[in-house]
Amino acid sequence: MVLITPIEILYFMILTLVIGYIFSDKFSIRPKTVYDMIHPRRFNKENLIFASLVTAPAVILHELGHKFTAMAFGYTAQFFIWPLGLVIAVVLKIINSPLILIAPGYVGIPPVADPLQYRLIAAAGPLVNLLLLGISLLILKYHKKLKKKQTIFLALTKQINLILFVFNVLPIPPLDGSKIFLPLS
Repeated sequence: MVLITPIEILYFMILTLVIGYIFSDKFSIRPKTVYDMIHPRRFNKENLIFASLVTAPAVILHELGHKFTAMAFGYTAQFFIWPLGLVIAVVLKIINSPLILIAPGYVGIPPVADPLQYRLIAAAGPLVNLLLLGISLLILKYHKKLKKKQTIFLALTKQINLILFVFNVLPIPPLDGSKIFLPLS
């Protein structure tokens, strides 16, 4: 059994670039200059890389949490990107929308008959985000010799994982929370 297929690796690479692009002007590691304020849409490769390093693990590990939990229960599972979700996210970025809505993909699994397994598979993604949130909080609290860039990275990691956790546990279909908390039909 292959843990991650080549097509999933490609999907994760696409996802990383898109999410990095979306957050590249939100998660900046250098102070804005006057030039940046005059030219706010200027592409910055350094910001793209930094934003990708902060956001992609939260999303990718979330999806892998679903995938590996399903596989642990004996189900086949594969990550798929959702092109429309990525396009919507990019369009919202381009029009400078204050709302950030990213639905980059999903893990496809066959129907799960056991309600507990179904809920555990759904909960695995948000629990990964909760774990990453907790790790970043602990490092920020107890590691006193962090460099400025490391502190910014961990603070943003904490923030993005908190947002993903809260958003994904909302009991609204098709979010994970609806699969965890709402009665199965």
